[in-house]
Amino acid sequence: MAGQGSGARRRAARCVALVMALLSGPVALAGCGSGTTDSRAPDDRTIQRMLDRRAEALLDRDGRGFLSAVDPRATAYRAQQRKIFRNLADVPLDGWRYRLVRTGGFRPAAGDGHRVAAEVRLDYRLEGYDTAPVESVQRLTLTERDGRWYVAAEDSRSADGKARARPLWEQGRVTVVRGRSSLLLGAGQDERLLRRVARTADGAVPAVDDAWRGRWARRVVVLVPGSVKGMGALLGAPVTAYRGIAAVTTGEAGGDGRAPADRVIVNPDAYGLLGATGQGVVLTHETAHVATREDTSAATPLWLSEGFADWVGYRGTGRTVQEIASELSRDAAEGRLPRELPGDDDFGFGGGGGRLAAAYEGGWLACRMVADRWGEEKLRQFYRAVGAQKTREGAVERALHDVLGIGSEAFTVRWRAYVAKELSSGGRTA
Repeated sequence: MAGQGSGARRRAARCVALVMALLSGPVALAGCGSGTTDSRAPDDRTIQRMLDRRAEALLDRDGRGFLSAVDPRATAYRAQQRKIFRNLADVPLDGWRYRLVRTGGFRPAAGDGHRVAAEVRLDYRLEGYDTAPVESVQRLTLTERDGRWYVAAEDSRSADGKARARPLWEQGRVTVVRGRSSLLLGAGQDERLLRRVARTADGAVPAVDDAWRGRWARRVVVLVPGSVKGMGALLGAPVTAYRGIAAVTTGEAGGDGRAPADRVIVNPDAYGLLGATGQGVVLTHETAHVATREDTSAATPLWLSEGFADWVGYRGTGRTVQEIASELSRDAAEGRLPRELPGDDDFGFGGGGGRLAAAYEGGWLACRMVADRWGEEKLRQFYRAVGAQKTREGAVERALHDVLGIGSEAFTVRWRAYVAKELSSGGRTA
């Protein structure tokens, strides 16, 4: 399952009023650029230089330099930052940069000096794996002490008031395991588990490459938190949203050649309940999302992106149609078969597990039908043709016509007949 929702998407800074609960009271952060007029307020260049020194110290593994940017009177925050620096010790960083987006709310600080709110974008890259940075937004309080500015606090909430995503290094010391084609980062995890996941991920990469046969990095970064709670924290989402999900993939749908770094995030609780085949299917499915990211866009319906990833995941496993499409098989036994391809809403959690499972199965059978009747290369061409469209409206219809030579209504009719036939075929494998 790919995390392509709003929590996984990058957001540009917006010119709207924000309110931050910082230290002893709220500090308003308004407008774009500096929101202050006081002549004593810090120049943006002064803050950026401080942030640059902090980033350089982290890359140089200079703990003293990293902490020199932290308010010496912010005892608890300083201890937290010291722990984060240590947690990052083994992470192979190729880049770490803070970019000041805007400031605002300049006001006197308690005791002496002044303070100001700042919105900062953090970009980082993992050495040997990321060609584009992972981005996140931090909402900081900066404090002046004796004419020098320091970072004094970080808001635990995002601009919309929701809990912000907490990276792995805020959850504990990061353990690093390198596979042939994978990089595993775990927090609160046994290294032996990480090595087992790395072996499975190493098997997923060539399986995806054989099925996709397109341009992609042919490597994958996998994050394994200590529990499903840690997974929710990584995604800035409630635990209930991911309790039964074995893994998700982060990253914004591309289509412009600038796909950002993807992360496969494993839910150790659900993943651990699967057998070796199930774990392989899960990581191959998620790795397929990594491979197809640049050819997936807002025009790509979920039945195609998830169905294709499932087609790649189950390809060559020897599982039967009835085993894979168990929900639709039960529906068929009761005389109920789907009339339309799954809509995006069918892939949500609100409709219950049965509806969600049926949506995945329906998407898988649609992609499998294309591979069966038109060939695997046509399936790949169809996927790319849909993703190349600028908007959702008409995208599938145009790709069906141009690549498969069929209209959307005729395609749906064929899909309904294919589903009925395959579910009654008795044992045909994936």
